[in-house]
Amino acid sequence: MKKKKLMLAGMACAVAAVFAVGVRGDAAGEVGRLAELMGWKAGTVVADIGAGDGAYAFAAAERVGSAGRVYATEIDAKKLAELRSEVAKRKLGNVMVVESKEAETNLPAGCCDAIFLRRVYHHLTKPAEFDAGLVRSLKSGGRLAIIDFPARAGLEPVEGVPSNRGGHGIPEKIVIEELKAVGLQVEKIVEDWPENDYCVVFVKK
Repeated sequence: MKKKKLMLAGMACAVAAVFAVGVRGDAAGEVGRLAELMGWKAGTVVADIGAGDGAYAFAAAERVGSAGRVYATEIDAKKLAELRSEVAKRKLGNVMVVESKEAETNLPAGCCDAIFLRRVYHHLTKPAEFDAGLVRSLKSGGRLAIIDFPARAGLEPVEGVPSNRGGHGIPEKIVIEELKAVGLQVEKIVEDWPENDYCVVFVKK
């Protein structure tokens, strides 16, 4: 019996390890695809808006190298503390954690070659103000990528967002309309993003 329990524990550990690698692999894969779409190279300055647990920001940091920089923004105090702890633990000198606000990124003006929001845009409660902040933070010729999904059945509605979202998510058309309204131009649209998401890449002229 003891041997059987040890075998089961070992299998559980193996499954957990495979799952962890899969999660990291997904982040690295998506970031690699973003890097190609947006023209990242060593030394590129990137911002991950709504960085969450930091998986995508850390993958981006590896991609741009020590000569580059990644701003990882979050609005939630607990997530900010966890991000800062993880950055310190990993000794990532090219990652800066930034506390954002409901209507403002709090990024420096003209700091970024590239900014991305992954499944974050549909949570914005003040999109017009936030979008203006995104544009301010982009360098001339900089790119913004929005990865998101149309409203899906079975998901709880997001409180405080504009009513034109149609539920939990946001139509691609609305994303394009709102970001064109603040002066960005659509450069690329990718419909086959992982997990049935879409990706729209904008450029600041």
